[in-house]
Amino acid sequence: MHTEKIYLTALCFLVFGATILMADSDPDKKGQVPLEPAPEVKLTLKEASTCEDLKNSKPWNQAVVFSLKNRKVTCYCSFDPVPEKTFIQHRWFHKDRLNARRKLILKPPRWSTFSTIQMRENDKGPWRVEIMGPDGKVFQTLRFSITD
Repeated sequence: MHTEKIYLTALCFLVFGATILMADSDPDKKGQVPLEPAPEVKLTLKEASTCEDLKNSKPWNQAVVFSLKNRKVTCYCSFDPVPEKTFIQHRWFHKDRLNARRKLILKPPRWSTFSTIQMRENDKGPWRVEIMGPDGKVFQTLRFSITD
């Protein structure tokens, strides 16, 4: 009989303990603080410029006026953070007419990339490069001119 009381008491503690544990795991329990969702990390343009070329993976001779003698202009951009592998575009316009599109890849956690356009005699005048995100949003527009 004494052993039965011990087993019965132990059984009561197990049932009571299980009831408390189940109540603690109930998401509808009042007073429970909901978990905040993690803040969304957005693709962010850190740096952008037009330059004559790249040296050691960095813009070299940044400018807004380029001589036709150089024969090319480079658009450099750096993104940090890059939350996931994605693509951007450099859209090159000459006198407000789309001249070229360059699709460029970005990879986490940060990434730098560039595109280059070759210049010819009839390319003198005003230019712009739109740095466009995967959703079509223009991050930045860089304006420059080509002269003799």
